[in-house]
Amino acid sequence: MARPIPYVTIIDGNSEKHTGEKVSGVEIREIPSGVAALCARLQSAGWEAYPVGGCVRDLLLGRTPGDWDVTTSARPEKVMDLFEHTVPTGIKHGTVTVLTGDGGVEVTTFRTESGYADGRHPDAVTFGGDLTGDLSRRDFTINAMALGPDGEVIDPFGGQKDLKARLVRCVGEPERRFREDALRMLRAARFSAQLGFAIESATAEALRKNAGLAGRLSAERVRTELEKTLLSQWPERGEGLFAWGLLAAFVGENALPDLTTLHRVPAGPLERWAALCALLLDEGSIRSAEEFLKALRLDGRTVRACAAGAELVKTMPRGTVGWRHALAEHGEDACTAAAAIGAAMVGGTYLQELAETLAEGSCLTVRELALSGAGLAAMGYHGADIGAAQRRLLDHVLDHPEDNRPERLRELLKAEC
Repeated sequence: MARPIPYVTIIDGNSEKHTGEKVSGVEIREIPSGVAALCARLQSAGWEAYPVGGCVRDLLLGRTPGDWDVTTSARPEKVMDLFEHTVPTGIKHGTVTVLTGDGGVEVTTFRTESGYADGRHPDAVTFGGDLTGDLSRRDFTINAMALGPDGEVIDPFGGQKDLKARLVRCVGEPERRFREDALRMLRAARFSAQLGFAIESATAEALRKNAGLAGRLSAERVRTELEKTLLSQWPERGEGLFAWGLLAAFVGENALPDLTTLHRVPAGPLERWAALCALLLDEGSIRSAEEFLKALRLDGRTVRACAAGAELVKTMPRGTVGWRHALAEHGEDACTAAAAIGAAMVGGTYLQELAETLAEGSCLTVRELALSGAGLAAMGYHGADIGAAQRRLLDHVLDHPEDNRPERLRELLKAEC
């Protein structure tokens, strides 16, 4: 029996009244000085300017924003005239990055958008309008808030209410939002995983109905959202990506891995990707880790490590001796992947054993042997015999790391004669 689709909250749409209140909620001192100065300069020049989007959401959640965005009534060329250090990062769509003492701040002109033929970018952008109109084009209510000059929260679509209810809800009509930009469907699952929020029922229903649009997204964009979801505090909420068919182009429509086991795995990219591959392999949703990760345009290191780890886990090393041999043969990346796969599949102490082995600092390669190739040559070894002797010594040292001393290694070789 299929497991239910998780993390959806049913809300009676008729009872939700978003009145566009202004509610005081952010201390001015929480806004970096560079961002505050940027807004003040725009305002003193006669333009409106407001911190907007995810930075406002994070402040209200008591989190430190990772970056800052500002929306303004000033057109891009006016922004560039006002500030000495700018980068026209997305000037076609009204975005200029202003370099401040607090880092780059994306400043975007109030705009309206129309036509989304590619399901990702607007066909036409018109500068102008007001703050409410600009916020109305954003994806989710929790990202559609701005800060006024005195720190008041400008919230025309009920973002604060949804923060309190721990909901991800589209601004306006969900299907329209997703048809405009299919990536928003993956972002909904990602925000659910990062914040521990449920997805509001109408938004979830629109996800189901429009999941096929995700097939038009580039593999790179899908990979980025999936990785952020995997590395989140609540990675199990990423089950929605599979349940709603948003990843059907990569895993098939019936994939529904149980991601709750990801909590056993450290939140590193290699570890979480390896664990996900293991869960998908176990339920038959992918044919190989290598094929799946290459399709998502993962970097070569991760692809190789996860593919090797998937093989290594079939004869999982145990104890520090086993891990020393595995590390010598397959390398740290593959062993890390294998340990993560083991943790995801059966739990156990694989990750702990691997960490303890690495902490030993024992010899794992011929380069780390206490007796060098030059030392072997001095003993009368030549050519290929040097390499063969090194391999024999390494095999012994992997079992007996305390023997990695020049005099002891010489004794071992003399004993062979």
